[in-house]
Amino acid sequence: MLLEQVRPVTATGPVLTTTVAREYVHRAAFSEVFLSGWRSTGQDTFVVTAQWPRSHSFYLSEHGLHDPLMLCETVRQTLLLLTHTAYGVPFGHQMSWSHFSYELSPGAPAMSITNAPAEIELHVTASEISYRRSVPVAMTMDFQVLRDGVPLATASTRFGTHAPALYQRLRTGRGDVERMFADAPAPTTPVTPSTVGRDRARDVVLTPTDQSGRWQLRVDTAHPVLFDHPVDHVPGMVLLEAARQALHSLEPGRSGTVPVSMDAVFHRYVEFDSPCWIKTTSNAPHSGEGRCVNVTAWQNERLAFFAKVATAPLA
Repeated sequence: MLLEQVRPVTATGPVLTTTVAREYVHRAAFSEVFLSGWRSTGQDTFVVTAQWPRSHSFYLSEHGLHDPLMLCETVRQTLLLLTHTAYGVPFGHQMSWSHFSYELSPGAPAMSITNAPAEIELHVTASEISYRRSVPVAMTMDFQVLRDGVPLATASTRFGTHAPALYQRLRTGRGDVERMFADAPAPTTPVTPSTVGRDRARDVVLTPTDQSGRWQLRVDTAHPVLFDHPVDHVPGMVLLEAARQALHSLEPGRSGTVPVSMDAVFHRYVEFDSPCWIKTTSNAPHSGEGRCVNVTAWQNERLAFFAKVATAPLA
């Protein structure tokens, strides 16, 4: 997909912009690539550019604002891009999150949807880099995210990379992507979409249970965005979406609030072949009319994921 920026024609011709290669961000669909370029600005520092569409099939625009989960996906794509291009991690290596957090700038004015796509800059600093045979196996990336020079958010992530042979040992028989993906069970019944801030049942990642504040994770491997390509486990973005939807479910019928921050820890892979349970615990109010909620994911009675999510009302 060609993303041509509307700019004046110079003496040498128009300035054209394309997205980065989809392989760098582990996406199959060109339309799901948000990044448009990158450059090094120093030792382990970079600037990455991105563009957000005004409308997206999954990352919905609510209250006149871009979806904060689009920010999460942009950060995810950025760490993959830089890992491959700046640090030389070969294709075929697997990346795994251990920690991810973001916080929107106060009031989040830069999240507003205007009459043009949002041009985003991510100023990235990599640190705490561990190497094995000159290839990074773990690192932290911190992000200052701007839109047209205006602060939009900060983010941070810690992740690891795994060579194919190591990944197969780590997955203990679960690393066959095609087999695990093909054998994934059919999706369970969704909750009513409107209760989790969704319009379509296919976009719901929670299944109701008979307990308040507890759901089964709903995994639909046919979803064109959450499962853009075959994988051998539930992607981290599905768990972030589950945290967001669980938060929405605690505020039925409420509008004007968005998840302004999230601090998530990924403890272990969530597998396809057994139920995963999503639970919430409400904390003290975050600020004003906002609130703070802890969301956990449990599989086989083991903690797989934890997220602290905060909301705030936005004008």
